[in-house]
Formats: sequence, structure tokens, C-alpha cells
Amino acid sequence: MTKFIQGIQLNEMFFKEIIQSIIETDFPDLEYSAGLIGSGSEVLGFDTVRSTDHDWGLRFILFLNKEDLRLKANISRVLSEKLPPTFRGYSTHFGMSESGSWTALNAKKGELIQHRIDIFTIQSFFEDYLGINPYSKLSEIDWLVLSEQKLKTIESGKIFHDQLGLDKIRKKFSYYPKDIWLYLLASEWQKIGQEEPFVGRCGDADDELGSRVIATRLVHSIMRICFLMEKVYVPYSKWFGTAFSKLKCAKKISPILHKVMSSENWKDRQKHLSSAYEEIAKMHNRLGITKKLPTKASCFWDRPYLVIHGDIFAKEIRSKIRSKAIRNIKAIGSVNQISNSVDLLENNSLLNKMKNLYK
Repeated sequence: MTKFIQGIQLNEMFFKEIIQSIIETDFPDLEYSAGLIGSGSEVLGFDTVRSTDHDWGLRFILFLNKEDLRLKANISRVLSEKLPPTFRGYSTHFGMSESGSWTALNAKKGELIQHRIDIFTIQSFFEDYLGINPYSKLSEIDWLVLSEQKLKTIESGKIFHDQLGLDKIRKKFSYYPKDIWLYLLASEWQKIGQEEPFVGRCGDADDELGSRVIATRLVHSIMRICFLMEKVYVPYSKWFGTAFSKLKCAKKISPILHKVMSSENWKDRQKHLSSAYEEIAKMHNRLGITKKLPTKASCFWDRPYLVIHGDIFAKEIRSKIRSKAIRNIKAIGSVNQISNSVDLLENNSLLNKMKNLYK
């Protein structure tokens, strides 16, 4: 059985031990960049043996200058002719499965390798993947409609070779500009402020299911605030909890959130949520972006429901946004805070239409 090697490491070895020498021999004057960015669990470093059953394997992206893109077919052909059928026990040959995903296959003797080395210019890749020209300045609204899970796969990938300035472009998307970051923080605190008393109110009305549902949404917002405060992009939902576990704050906050999720009654649920609120309030104060705000949960007006008053945090954070255009947008958040629909967040055309929400 082939020893499992995570995709990033495997593909870097594949490039350096096999591909680089082919390119240098057959295209000695070619200037290019190469790396593994874009979709895939291996780009995030979360791939396991289970990941190898589809859309995983020996693959990366070769970036060319616009002038050299005419060589695309020739380069692809040479690779098909010269690649070994396997590398480190993994097949270099792929086919499309009935489900529409790439699957590694055993190449027949004498068969040309159908490889997964994609070829783009830097601009064409970003236009295809993110729907933007990476060399243009992004507007504030552009940032609000970019898919965060895709930004994560740009930031988390690895560049193996760079003669074209790919790393410089990638760093442009390493995290949100400050005013956008503040707006996203304020918007998530606002969501907490809108629902935090309802965990208790539902429970008080003997609606434990409703209380659980709202608590789950609040846990999601608490986790999102943690990502924002540590300036880490949120990945695709499958990896949300895994990525959260890697945050600095997770060691302290994760056990509290587990107690929230496992609570059998609203009073215990509220108690543990209050502990989580108090932790993120302390984290907020350590950021130093506003005056010190209360870190102790208190009653919601004259009702016995403990809250952190997320709307106060939202208001104070919004006051620190310099951009008048951003301050004037309602605290609805980015498209990623409005929806978790894959059909939206993976569709650049639909995301572009979402700009109307902010105008």
C-alpha cells in the first residue's frame, strides 16, 4: 500500500524531481511560475487518505506569460509524452469518473499520460477562479463579494517556482484591507446582538428546539468572530471546524462551545454561551481597536437572559471605519456572512450581481 503523503508536499516533490527538469530540457528559455493554489482539500493542508478517491493527486498549475501561452498545447503534449506513469506510488494519469470528478487511473503501456498540470497566465487564472483582474485595484465592494472560501485557497496554497511575480499577486489577497475587516467584524457582532437573548426566550417558552437552533447560529458567529480577530480566512464549511481548531484561541474556546452544543436545557446553554461571549469580548479588548468594552455578560434589559450586547461592540467597531462608503453600508456583512450557499459562493457571475446589495 502506498504511504500517504499530503498533496502539497507530494506535488512540490513531483515538480522539483520530475517536472522542472522536463521544462528546463525542452523549454530552456521559458520563464514561468508553478504552484498549487485554488480548489482542493490538499491546498488547505486538510487532506487525508480519504481525499485520494477523487479530485486529488499529482497536479498543480503552471503559469506562463501571455506571450508564451501559445506554447500551452506543446508543453502539455511534452508532459504527456515524458511523464512517468507513477511518482512515489501515485499515478500521474487521470480520467473523469461518472460523478464528474477526476480520478487517478493506471496508464496502459504506451498510452499517453493524461495529466492534471493546468496551464494559465496569472491573470487568466484569477479571472477564472475569483472573477477579478489581479493587477487592478479592488474596490471596497469587490472585497465584499469575493468568496472567502476561495480566498482561503489562494492564501493557503504553495508556490514551488516563481519567475513571474505570482507570490506578489497572491500577497495582495492575503487578507482583507483594514476597513473591510472592521466592517466584517462589526457585522458579525451585530448578528450576535440580534439573536443573543432568544436562546433564553425560546427556552422560557418551552421551545428547547428553537433555543438549540439559535444557540447553534450564535456558536457559528462566535467562531467567525474568532477567525476575524485572528485575521484568518474561513474555509469551505466541510473544513470550518477543522480550521477553527487551528486558531490560537481554540484551545480555550472550543471546550466552551462543545458545552453549549451539548447542553440539554436553555439555562445551561445560556451559561456556557455567556462564558464564550466573555472570552471573545476579552479578545476584542486585546485588539485595541476600540475603547475597552464590558467583558461580563449581563441581563437583556429587565429580562433574565444573559447577553454580551453585541450591538454595542458593532457600533464601536463601525465608528473606527475610515471609509465613508463602508460606514454607510448596513451591517449585513459580506456575501459570506449573508449566505453559505455553495451555488452562490462558487459562482462568480452570481457574486458579481450581489454588488447591488451594497450600492
